Amino acid sequence: MEATKSNIKMVVAGLLLAIFMSAIDNTIVATAMGTIVSDLGGLDKFVWVTSAYMVTTMAGMPIFGKLSDMYGRKRFFIFGLTVFLLGSALCGLAQTIEQLSLYRAIQGIGGGALLPIAFTIIFDIFPPENRGKMTGLLGAVFGSASVVGPLLGAYITEYAGWEWVFYINVPIGIVSLIFILRSYKESPSHNKQKIDWWGASTLVISVISLMFALELGGKEYAWDSAPIIALFASFAVFFIIFFFVELKAKEPILPFFLFKRRLFATSQLLAFLYGGTFIIMTVYIPIFVQAVYGGSATNAGLILTPMMLGSVAGSAIGGIFSTKTSYRNLMIMSVIFYLGGMYLLSTLTPDTARIYLTIFMIIVGFGMGFSFSLLPTASQHNLEPRFRGTANSTNQFLRSLGMTMGITIFGTIQNNLFTNRLAENFKGMGGGANSAMANVGSPQEIFQSANRAKIPAEVLNNIVDAMSHSISRVFLFALIPIAIAAVVVASMGNARVTVGKEQKAASAKQQKTV
Repeated sequence: MEATKSNIKMVVAGLLLAIFMSAIDNTIVATAMGTIVSDLGGLDKFVWVTSAYMVTTMAGMPIFGKLSDMYGRKRFFIFGLTVFLLGSALCGLAQTIEQLSLYRAIQGIGGGALLPIAFTIIFDIFPPENRGKMTGLLGAVFGSASVVGPLLGAYITEYAGWEWVFYINVPIGIVSLIFILRSYKESPSHNKQKIDWWGASTLVISVISLMFALELGGKEYAWDSAPIIALFASFAVFFIIFFFVELKAKEPILPFFLFKRRLFATSQLLAFLYGGTFIIMTVYIPIFVQAVYGGSATNAGLILTPMMLGSVAGSAIGGIFSTKTSYRNLMIMSVIFYLGGMYLLSTLTPDTARIYLTIFMIIVGFGMGFSFSLLPTASQHNLEPRFRGTANSTNQFLRSLGMTMGITIFGTIQNNLFTNRLAENFKGMGGGANSAMANVGSPQEIFQSANRAKIPAEVLNNIVDAMSHSISRVFLFALIPIAIAAVVVASMGNARVTVGKEQKAASAKQQKTV
């Protein structure tokens, strides 16, 4: 059937809804965790609610990407969407924290298919000259969802109940499902290939081991404890096995020869580096607003709006200009704004005016936004259709891995900086920090306005200073991976989106299958 504008619009609308729903999930749930734990109990096990989702999502991404290359995008996107909705409905019905963790794992299996395949479908149905604009739109939705999540989660939890944090996915997902089923007519011709079962199984085991090590280390178990060391050892062993299996497999889950392409390799590394630094802004800026400025949780969520607007603008501009100049030139602009904005955030103090924080967030968000649209496109540049799903799923996987490692590493740094600064500040007070905090309870009291007012001024100022110092220094440390990203950007080469007569003809023919 010939493609129509209405068909394409319906497909894009369905993809946008699915991306928003999937991208927002972790941040929206994190906001509701306090209420969930108070209702279901299981304070000692709540970390599994997040871990279960992230582990299954990341383990599934490369596999679903490869399967979509082999057997078609539509069937696995529909599968992922259906499983995600099933998991969401079950999560809302959970009666214990163990049940919720299990249902989150089911939800994560579906989430592992949604993001990578959605970006790949856009690459399949649009001609080269329009792909940048469309990936810019999808990237903007992805970035916005990451920022909007905490605010939406707080609002839903307060006014509708934590169950609706999960139930809200159902109507959104059903609309997306209807749009894709009715409007996306995929070409029936696909390359039937042998499934790389050994590669898939060793990859899943290695990813699960790594994710559990990062999620549980420093929380449930000490970093040098036997369970964490065993998990890291399991990751190393199975990843090495996966590497050698993939070198011999006829149709590997992750074709390592793709990394010989400069643009593919650099875009994957940049996704990892940008993901690892973006996550700390979405976590620590709201904490800074609450703990240092004394704002409410709602204000902390709203304060991220400028960063969201900046990322939307950066994503859109990156997509629009991808046909006019090279990926490298656009990413140079990205890394300049990103590096500059992160440096400005590292100068934050309790005396920094909120208007300056707003400006800093717009700058850093603008720089970050380019990566949402450019890196998925660059990773698929000039690749045959049978590798597009693999390329895009690898890009999304590495961005997610970067986010997980980033929050783990920078979280450890922030906690140590905060503890050391607090000890220094209270050194001059009689009895030290323990004595000074005896009538306060814990530093976390500064997040509650009512409790904050009861804390003696000298004690409050010392806690606020320690929190401000630790967060600003985390932003300073984040300049290291961004500086590495700048070096990687410089080595991207001069590749850009080019549109010739043959490509236009092929794209026009391909669109008739939509």
